[in-house]
Amino acid sequence: MGGKESSDSSRSSPSLWLAPDPSKRWGEIFFLCYTPFWLTLCLGIVIPYKLYESFTELEYLLLGLISAVPSFLIPMMFVGKADSKLCWKDRYWVKASLWIIIFSYVGNYFWTHYFFTVLGASYTFPSWKMNNVPHTTFLLTHVCFLFYHVASNMTIRRLRHAVADLPDNLRWAAEGAWILALSYFIAYLETLAVSNVGGKVIVCLLIVFLNHIMVLSMGPFFNAIQKLVQHQFPYYEFVDRASMYKVGSLFYAIYFFVSFPMFLRIDEKPGDLWELPRVAVDSLGAAMLVTIILDLWRIFLGPIKHKLEIERAHSVTHDIASVTLGGNLFVRSWKREGSSVLRKSLHPLPSWLGSISLWGLARSDL
Repeated sequence: MGGKESSDSSRSSPSLWLAPDPSKRWGEIFFLCYTPFWLTLCLGIVIPYKLYESFTELEYLLLGLISAVPSFLIPMMFVGKADSKLCWKDRYWVKASLWIIIFSYVGNYFWTHYFFTVLGASYTFPSWKMNNVPHTTFLLTHVCFLFYHVASNMTIRRLRHAVADLPDNLRWAAEGAWILALSYFIAYLETLAVSNVGGKVIVCLLIVFLNHIMVLSMGPFFNAIQKLVQHQFPYYEFVDRASMYKVGSLFYAIYFFVSFPMFLRIDEKPGDLWELPRVAVDSLGAAMLVTIILDLWRIFLGPIKHKLEIERAHSVTHDIASVTLGGNLFVRSWKREGSSVLRKSLHPLPSWLGSISLWGLARSDL
């Protein structure tokens, strides 16, 4: 009897990673299990083997459809045990999908233009577009964001169990720090993965990360990725690639600073199950908050490409000043040593340096 009771209690004990609600637990597991399919297709096959070189608008659209549509069809056709007694609108995977559809649609339709203007990014592959954004990105963003947000749910949930005994201020600080770190990590990893053809490496490193998902020392990880990935995807361009990886990833991470904690709230508390209208309003609220933050960045920090132009202008000015200073010093040497010494000193020098010197002399009216 005692053994049976202990077995039952262990089965009913809450998981440190998974949701207490059965429907939400099943939905999160399904989205995680579905991820290797589209991830391997896109980053493990299409990009590293350069299949995209022969793609037209149709092939790119089919790639997006093949990646995204099964995430709807599979749970509809193979209903989980936890969802079998629920109406379709009460199932977690439906609510999660609706939240991500709205959030990712706003992100693609509106926020992509911030990438164009602020970060200097551009899509150049052949595609049918909506508001100058490829349809393929709308579809791929849906499955990407589902994976990101489910992974975030699990890690935040695990962290909350780990810091449950700490004071409230420390718990809030720990959770906030983790959300910031995870958001930047995911944004950096996606930027690097999509813009390079080292997809197999990215997939392997992503799996390693998930196995050690609570490790916060990510600096060496970033360096390892940059060394392993060498070739670039030619149809996703940036004004400055290095700035895009660092600063652009922070800009992209703003999406997740807002969305990760808000998405977690869906059906998270026992007895507080959300209805679809609430899900839609919550997603729209998250999207509006992200839009405000992105626009504040645009207004107060400005585009990366303008800063690069300023830096290049300063560099050119410095070079001109150096040449001018060199010419002035040479003129002074002429005045001190005399023309005969100058001719001897110019004889072994390259002709172009002699030209610069004569230019300096002309300016001194000698």
